[in-house]
Amino acid sequence: MDKNKQTKAPVYEALERFRKKRVVPFDVPGHKRGRGNPELVEFLGEKCLGLDVNSMKPLDNLGHPVSVIREAEELTADAFGAAHAFLMVNGTTSSVQTMILSVCKEGDKIILPRNVHKSVINVLVLCGAIPVYVETKVDEKLGIALGTEIEKIQAAMEEHPDAAAVFVNNPTYYGICSNIKEIVKLAHERGMKVLSDEAHGTHLYFGEHLPVSGMAAGADMAAVSMHKSGGSLTQSSILLCGPNMDAEYVRQIINLTQTTSASYLLLSSLDISRRNLALRGRESFAKVRQMAEYARSEINEIGGYYAYGKDLIDGNSVFDYDVTKLSVYTQGIGLTGIEVYDLLRDEYDIQIEFGDIGNILAYISIGDRIQDIERLVGALEDIKRLYKKESQTMYCGKFIQPETVLTPKKAFYQKKEPVELSKTAGRICGELVMCYPPGIPILTPGERITEEITEYIQYAKEKGCSLQGTMDSKVERIHVIKEQNGRPFRS
Repeated sequence: MDKNKQTKAPVYEALERFRKKRVVPFDVPGHKRGRGNPELVEFLGEKCLGLDVNSMKPLDNLGHPVSVIREAEELTADAFGAAHAFLMVNGTTSSVQTMILSVCKEGDKIILPRNVHKSVINVLVLCGAIPVYVETKVDEKLGIALGTEIEKIQAAMEEHPDAAAVFVNNPTYYGICSNIKEIVKLAHERGMKVLSDEAHGTHLYFGEHLPVSGMAAGADMAAVSMHKSGGSLTQSSILLCGPNMDAEYVRQIINLTQTTSASYLLLSSLDISRRNLALRGRESFAKVRQMAEYARSEINEIGGYYAYGKDLIDGNSVFDYDVTKLSVYTQGIGLTGIEVYDLLRDEYDIQIEFGDIGNILAYISIGDRIQDIERLVGALEDIKRLYKKESQTMYCGKFIQPETVLTPKKAFYQKKEPVELSKTAGRICGELVMCYPPGIPILTPGERITEEITEYIQYAKEKGCSLQGTMDSKVERIHVIKEQNGRPFRS
């Protein structure tokens, strides 16, 4: 990385030049620098509305960049150690889906763990690629999916030598990392591309004593959520490519789905945040790592809670651990993560990232302060004192990998019917069912529903989990594939 070049922020600088010119707008957006919507100006500020502009020659065009946006992308590639980089404004969902669309077409196989984000399943519905799920271990105490074991992914590659790509979570939402370097080696030996979902891994490119990043490991593409731990505005993302990808073809894929009205607020936030991380990222993420480790130590001192970290590493299913993730097991105090999540928000005005059946996740990044950590630790101590129940065995998520009967695309477009949740065991699911966050599907289109799964969904509902993906907003019914003579109906 050339730090002298990294002092530049071409999109931001172009916007500043534009702002000083006092251009009269006869283009979109229709609020005309905010004059047409004074309430919005009062809410967001005059400067913000003044920079919410349309693509024009001095500001370049995201769909076909030739000047300041292209320069910003080149600086981003340099900062992240990639051959090419793309500024993305449709969220990391768009980045993840572009990766798959760039290497998979109808009928192509893609090897992946079952605990992928819903964006992966959704794009399989769109492109018709066939998922080859690698069996993933679940930590039976914590109830979280672990990483991809090398032996199992190698077996999947040998069984499906025609697979186009391998998809890796690096890291998972909970901080679990697989041996991505070895996965890349095995895949490349077989002519397969490697796609790295780094929605929760921006800091891996700039922090020390952290797991290896996708680009450093040799992955072909990586989807990076700059807005999560990198400091840019929500919905802004970066897509990175290695040297063996055709960058202009990837841009064509991006343009299939990404907006033609790119927000310059999002683009400039990516530009400024990239510069900030390139110049100060190592120092910033060193502090993040220290705060997370301090919080982990303090929470474990309370008793009952288990803030896990590098102690999970076994060299295989947990090859490494991202210590910036403050994941805490709560069932030791007799409460689900969802219940602790609600208590923190409703009683202590603390908003954490999510709670599931067994855990909570507090997201620590460059904007946090030590006094915020102290407040969180104090609240957790208070919750234990006031709300602790007798510890009991709860669901742990062993069901995480149901039987796949149809591909996501075939199942999604089959004729379906709504069936009461308790009566769906044995049927083939026709839609997504998931807790959000974290957005990892409980069921995907084409998977067979079991009684254990229906019991888990009901349990999650009762505990206050936000269930999404179904046409029935209350998740009282699930749309399943219609059957004829006991077989899926073929439309």
